[in-house]
Amino acid sequence: MSKREEIRERRRREQRRNLLVGAFIVAGLALIIVAIVILRTQATIRSLVVPEGYSYPEQVDFTAMGDPNAPVRIDEFSDFQCSACQYFHDETLKPVIETYVKTGQVYFVYHNFPVTDAGSPQKESQAAAQASYCAAEQDRFWDYYALLFANRIGENVGSFTTARLEAMGEALGLGNEFKQCLREERYRGRLIEDIRLGQEAGVNSTPSFLINGQLLVGAMPFTRFQIEIENALSK
Repeated sequence: MSKREEIRERRRREQRRNLLVGAFIVAGLALIIVAIVILRTQATIRSLVVPEGYSYPEQVDFTAMGDPNAPVRIDEFSDFQCSACQYFHDETLKPVIETYVKTGQVYFVYHNFPVTDAGSPQKESQAAAQASYCAAEQDRFWDYYALLFANRIGENVGSFTTARLEAMGEALGLGNEFKQCLREERYRGRLIEDIRLGQEAGVNSTPSFLINGQLLVGAMPFTRFQIEIENALSK
């Protein structure tokens, strides 16, 4: 082998070695990234908050509670990623339940109306909405509803990944049927119908409420709802 050929062969060996080293580095970096993602996912699952138990009225007609024949009907259009919707849940819903739903004066119906994930490819609001329907299938809608708001960490930042939604189902003992329901998007049609109902009623933000058909927009305090409900009762 001539000197020139030896140099060429040495260069080829060096190129092959460099390519192998580069491939190992890329593979190593990919494994590190996957490990970080898995660890973060597991951390967010382990950090799930289970709210204190609350005795919601018996679930009626999938996502409703109270007496269907009550004189006042409230339809809520909400988004589980919406901070104002969480305020309504945390501060206003329970007084409404205790004062009016449990006493047979109000029939309360929840509708999913996802708006905060409109520009996000992950569609976390839609995923949470469909998960809530899957919980409703097992008569646990209101318990899952409370879990979703308790574990909201912001808008489009991973609050409602599939892993977290499934972990919430496990926390309620919903089993594999819940996971199957979520993964096959069993209630996508129900979600589309809820959105259509809201749009027909003039809803364009969350939370919005129909109180005997009259639109009330925003996370109002209980005193405001009391005025509106008493008004409706008087009619």
